[in-house]
Amino acid sequence: MAGASKEKWENPPQTIHEALARWAAWCAWRALYVFEERRPDDNRPRAAIESVRAWERGEVPMTACRDAAFAAHAAARDATEAGAPGAVEAARAAGQAAAVAHMFGHSPHAATYAAKAIGLHGAGETDRVTERARQWAGLEPELRGIGFPRGR
Repeated sequence: MAGASKEKWENPPQTIHEALARWAAWCAWRALYVFEERRPDDNRPRAAIESVRAWERGEVPMTACRDAAFAAHAAARDATEAGAPGAVEAARAAGQAAAVAHMFGHSPHAATYAAKAIGLHGAGETDRVTERARQWAGLEPELRGIGFPRGR
């Protein structure tokens, strides 16, 4: 994408879009346990992550991911009411990951929320920063400008 002139709203080529979806799903998956420990009977965030993985494999349409993203964000609102801040962030990560099928620009948000969830669940800022470093290492170098728009 270097040097390409694209409108902000335009998705990148499909191979790049799918790579960002895989990465966002991986980031959200790493934080999913934070949600599931506090909300074990709510499968909406897990379903959101599974939907974007299925989209990347060509098994479901983008609209299924969009619906799953909305459901994951509803789970985040429910977790807010239950007083589970780490679970809220993990559900938001899942929702953002599913939304990548619609628009690649959701990928950095999935990663940010996932790292926040892990930090809130663990040792705070130290765990959040460690997770961000894992995310950086897990993203193809040529895509880091998209996944980390403000830099590392």
